[in-house]
Amino acid sequence: MTEAIILAGGFGTRLQTVVSDVPKPMAPVNGRPFLDYIFLYLKQYGINHVVLSTGYLAHKVSDRYKDRFEGVRVSYAVEEAPLGTGGGIRLAMEQCATEEILVLNGDSFFDVDLKVYAAQYKSFGPAGALALRKVSNAARYGTISLGKDQRIDAFKEKDSVEKPGLINGGVYLLNRKTFLENTPANKTFSIEKDFFETRISEIKLCGFEHEGYFIDIGIPEDYRRAQDEFKEFKYIS
Repeated sequence: MTEAIILAGGFGTRLQTVVSDVPKPMAPVNGRPFLDYIFLYLKQYGINHVVLSTGYLAHKVSDRYKDRFEGVRVSYAVEEAPLGTGGGIRLAMEQCATEEILVLNGDSFFDVDLKVYAAQYKSFGPAGALALRKVSNAARYGTISLGKDQRIDAFKEKDSVEKPGLINGGVYLLNRKTFLENTPANKTFSIEKDFFETRISEIKLCGFEHEGYFIDIGIPEDYRRAQDEFKEFKYIS
């Protein structure tokens, strides 16, 4: 596993009161873009090529990362019109060469041990895998139900009930060939709704629980929390 796609085109509607002039993944955390921290994390695990899926204010991203950042080669898949998470990933995947592609959201950080995750993926041989995180209050997220052999058997819609649950941590491992063969080109679609959930009975989709640090900066409260918690970000050498 040497290639990754980062979804970096988010508008950040809920963050507009505090960050309004950059895409959400570029929101400053302790003086540097949030996306920097994801690059530093990926570098530690041997990722040597990142494709940034961009759209809204794409130039703000490319001006920062150019064609190489922190020793990692950088490419861009720029959406001329919004393609959704699935369409954005598909467009970016056309610039990847390896069969197993890591995919991450650019506005959240989940400290998954990628060596362990890759080994889990290989041992079960799925068409796709999701890194899952148990949270004490899953009301803000949809939850996931696991069946035997780590197979995902249900995606449950988010509700207002405050209770623990397993959530999608936004870190995927996808088989490139399977994804390209089972998704439409140049179409807008959601990877969560239109691929994971609709293809659940057709393709082997697994989930693996990880316990690492998790934060989603999509709301002002958690964005402010990141300012403190990233002061001791462990992947800064």
